[in-house]
Amino acid sequence: MKFRDIAKKFNIKSEQEPHDVIHDTVEKGIYFKGTNLWILIFAILIACVGLNVNSTAVIIGAMLISPLMGPILGMGYSLATYDFGLFRKALTNFGFAVFAGLSASTLYFLVTPISEAHSELLARTSPNIYDVIIALVGGLAGIVALSSKQKGNVIPGVAIATALMPPLCTAGYGLANGAWTYFFGAFYLFTINTVFIGVATLIAARFLKYPVWHYAEEGTRKVANRWVSVIVTVTMVPSIYFGYMLVRQERFTQEANAYIRNDTYIEGDYLLKSEVDPAKKTIRLIYGGRLIPESLKEDVAAKIRYYRLTGASVTIQQGFSVDDSDDQVLVMDRQQTEISRLRQDLEKSLRMQDSLRTQQELGRQLLNELKPLFPEVVSCGTAEQVVFDDSLRMTSYPSLFVGTSDLGKTSEQRRRIEDWFKSRLTKDSVKVYIEPVL
Repeated sequence: MKFRDIAKKFNIKSEQEPHDVIHDTVEKGIYFKGTNLWILIFAILIACVGLNVNSTAVIIGAMLISPLMGPILGMGYSLATYDFGLFRKALTNFGFAVFAGLSASTLYFLVTPISEAHSELLARTSPNIYDVIIALVGGLAGIVALSSKQKGNVIPGVAIATALMPPLCTAGYGLANGAWTYFFGAFYLFTINTVFIGVATLIAARFLKYPVWHYAEEGTRKVANRWVSVIVTVTMVPSIYFGYMLVRQERFTQEANAYIRNDTYIEGDYLLKSEVDPAKKTIRLIYGGRLIPESLKEDVAAKIRYYRLTGASVTIQQGFSVDDSDDQVLVMDRQQTEISRLRQDLEKSLRMQDSLRTQQELGRQLLNELKPLFPEVVSCGTAEQVVFDDSLRMTSYPSLFVGTSDLGKTSEQRRRIEDWFKSRLTKDSVKVYIEPVL
């Protein structure tokens, strides 16, 4: 395949809407009135409830119906086309949506009886550089889908990936509870998503060469571009630091878990619990069993030097301990348990021997009864046969193994002996196997 053919596959010009249609679509999406306003209110309430009860499905529902993407795409598009009038409208409507979201979520979390911060809420308080990447790629997907005739389900997917509504409502939770760490963390995540969805829209619009709708002087363009660069830099720099810290903490956690898994065994003790705090670089080990000497604690803690855990500290605690008398009780309990197990094994073996002896006696008795009725029978044996079908269902039935000296009556013999065997054991399901004996 030639390079030209490959390039055609990535060309989206043929599927692109006319520029005036794109402009009208973007402009309609920035306003919060009528349907959009009601959907915004519903999305805020759904997101608050989802965060409050820690329901991922409910939060996804709020992200799906949230109309916040509209004014953000509008801001990026208007800056790309230097339509500053449209930018002011988009910014005003976006500011109204942010104010409404913060106010409604703060009010909700003030009156709700559930005030605990669950995992879904905590997940929105620690943004990093990976959130920047998600917002950028999501914004690119959003503007490409918006300008295409084949929109599909891209816009809802972008709304879920970039998650605008949950961090805004989490910021409301921080305001309602005075948890400023939650507020600033969540609002920073919301800012990252807003800025980089807008920047991605701006980049895509200029790459696709959308027409400039209003003339802007060169100086005005430079000022606008400079402000965009400043906002992007100020927003991204902290996320790089947080991303670096996230990677460091993940590496610390991995090394700490390897240390706990490989080098914390103490004979006579059981590791009840281990706690790793990558932020403080601490490892806490809680043991139960015999009292651990200080020298042994130091030996276990010293093994941390074999791992990449520079600056980490290990704390070893005794959850509970047993003295020598307790040790004797434990030993006696273990011995008693072992004696009980051996007794059960012996009883099982004896039952098996009795069963084999019973089968032998039954075979000898049946042969004595068969000989007068069927003189051609020269040998006889019995067994309890177990059969499994395709569904692993088990069926068991008595089986009779007969040796005969008459080679010509095998089928007739089987039927007659089988009838006799059923009558003898008073059972309907039996198996008879006849083998000629030369």
